Amino acid sequence: MFTPSQHDVRRFFCETFRKSRESLVLTPLEMIAADWISQHPEYAEALSDVEAALETDYSVDQGQTNPFLHLSMHLSIAEQISVDQPPGVRQAFQILARRNNSEHEAHHEIMECLGEMIWNSQRTGLPPDGQAYIDALKKRCS
Repeated sequence: MFTPSQHDVRRFFCETFRKSRESLVLTPLEMIAADWISQHPEYAEALSDVEAALETDYSVDQGQTNPFLHLSMHLSIAEQISVDQPPGVRQAFQILARRNNSEHEAHHEIMECLGEMIWNSQRTGLPPDGQAYIDALKKRCS
C-alpha cells in the first residue's frame, strides 16, 4: 500500500495545480484533485509555490486551514463515495447533497465526521472506527 509523506501530498497538489493552469494532460487522480482545487480558489496562493508549501506549518494553534489536508479529505471522500466504502457513505452523501443542494457542502459535512473519526483514532491509539463514522453520518442525515 502506498503511504505518501506530507511532502509527497503537497507536491502532488502543487503539481496538479500547475498542470491544470498550463492545460497539461492530467492523470485520472489529478483530474479529480484539479476539480476540488478549482472549487477552492482561496488555496491558489498556497498551491502556486511548492517550496513554500513544503515549509509552511498549518498548525491548529494558528487557526489556519491546511489546504493540503482539506483537499486530501475531499479526495478521500470522493473515493469512499465512488466505492461506497464504508457501506452507507454513498447514501449519506446523496441525502446530504440533496438537503444542502450542494455536493460540495455535503462533502464538508462528511468531512466533519471523517475528521472526528480520525481524531478519535489518534487520541485513543485505536484503529479508525468505520461504524462510528457511518453512525455520525446517519445522525447528520436524520
